[in-house]
Amino acid sequence: MSGKLYLCATPIGNLEDITLRVLRTLKEVDLIAAEDTRNSIKLLNHFDIKTPMTSYHEYNKIDKAYVLINKMREGQNIALITDAGTPGISDPGEELAAMCCEAGIEVTSLPGPAACITALTLSGLSTRRFAFEAFLPADKKERKIILEELKNETRTIIIYEAPHRLVRTLEELREALGNRRMTLCRELTKKHETAFHTTIEALITFYTTEKPLGECVLVVEGKSHQEMKEEQQASWEKITIEDHMKIYEEKGYSRKEAMKLVANDRGVTKRDIYQYLISH
Repeated sequence: MSGKLYLCATPIGNLEDITLRVLRTLKEVDLIAAEDTRNSIKLLNHFDIKTPMTSYHEYNKIDKAYVLINKMREGQNIALITDAGTPGISDPGEELAAMCCEAGIEVTSLPGPAACITALTLSGLSTRRFAFEAFLPADKKERKIILEELKNETRTIIIYEAPHRLVRTLEELREALGNRRMTLCRELTKKHETAFHTTIEALITFYTTEKPLGECVLVVEGKSHQEMKEEQQASWEKITIEDHMKIYEEKGYSRKEAMKLVANDRGVTKRDIYQYLISH
């Protein structure tokens, strides 16, 4: 029988956040694949876990995945851990899980800490719908495309960022999104955990005199539906009512239906549209 891949969530700061199930699994599997064995050995030593480790990271993720899959085909059970948090979220675990599924290897995920969810829940912003972007692309063209897409995103936006790139990213967000409400989270689950409930502009001003420290999670308010509606109305107002009517009539709508749609687009009554048309 084939072995199994266990995606084991590890603490993002506070070691007490590890689950009993993860601890048991790490002790019972045949091998632990770790993003950084030098970092993970500290965790294993703390909990007196003696299971052998091997490295699995961004630079060997494809070749090493085949090696690990062959081991599982031979019957070995393997646990995958990252430097912190849930494997497969913004790390090479995504590829290993996908390749295991394609190879018919059973994959199970042991839930636990995730910085994006932790930051979202304490942000004070809407949690019902959110868009997780992880780290924005380093490539300038790709980054510009993503920022342009986020411009009209109505869901709460979650972004990871390193301290040395924080101010640049905040400035790009301000240019693309305007001045939105946001929460900046640092040192999550640690002794000096902080959550700045602020705005993009206020945070940029703050960091003109303060040096950014620590990995950050940016939780940014999505575009409001009212703002979307106002922008749409403004765009419709750039064309005449006659041309606006023609757009719908050419789509097959009756004149009565078109008047109703035009009125809704422009935020006026159907009677206003009717009065305009008969007077022009």
